[in-house]
Amino acid sequence: MDYSVIVFDTAPTGHTLRLLQFPSTLEKGLQKMMSLKSKFGGLLSQMTRMFGVEEEFGEDALLGRLEGMKDVIEQVNRQFKDPDMTTFVCVCIPEFLSLYETERLVQELTKFEIDTHNIIINQVLYNEEGVESKLLKARMRMQQKYLDQFYMLYDDFHITKLPLLPEEVTGVEALKAFSSHFATPYQPSTGGGTVEELERKIDALKQQLTDAEEELEKLRKGKQIA
Repeated sequence: MDYSVIVFDTAPTGHTLRLLQFPSTLEKGLQKMMSLKSKFGGLLSQMTRMFGVEEEFGEDALLGRLEGMKDVIEQVNRQFKDPDMTTFVCVCIPEFLSLYETERLVQELTKFEIDTHNIIINQVLYNEEGVESKLLKARMRMQQKYLDQFYMLYDDFHITKLPLLPEEVTGVEALKAFSSHFATPYQPSTGGGTVEELERKIDALKQQLTDAEEELEKLRKGKQIA
């Protein structure tokens, strides 16, 4: 099957780095094994003839398999290091540990000569209209501190911020709607809204006021009885 783009959703940083090291490690191991052929090739041939498995596990058969594996691994390494074929997109959240892990990942990718110039910062809280929660405002201030550090450290990267939503992003339509933020930055609702929205807010405030007045009246009657 042919695809224009293949996306690998990798594991957390530590596992991903070990995965990226694997082709180079395996290539070095195969080179070492092939270098030992001249030392132990004769012994291996004698043992395979002794056990009658020379065709399957003989020196030439094993050497052919090792060379085939080496060619594949070298090709994978070349593709990993080709920026026209492979790039790594770092996904993180605006918190200290995630910032630290992202910096560690970017440095290791640079050592591996793997292209990376995109960072996606997920679960960002925006100062939406009507947000009054002290907890949310405190989290916004905390996130902003780390967002500033991201932009300072990676001023030459393309950084995309994605909002923390009140619901899960599940289903094709929800994914399509959410993915639009990759092309068009998310804009929090800070304006006054439409006339209908304002009327609904006024009705809600009136109802809250009515409920508060009823509760106050009950408290007053309770005091009079006491």
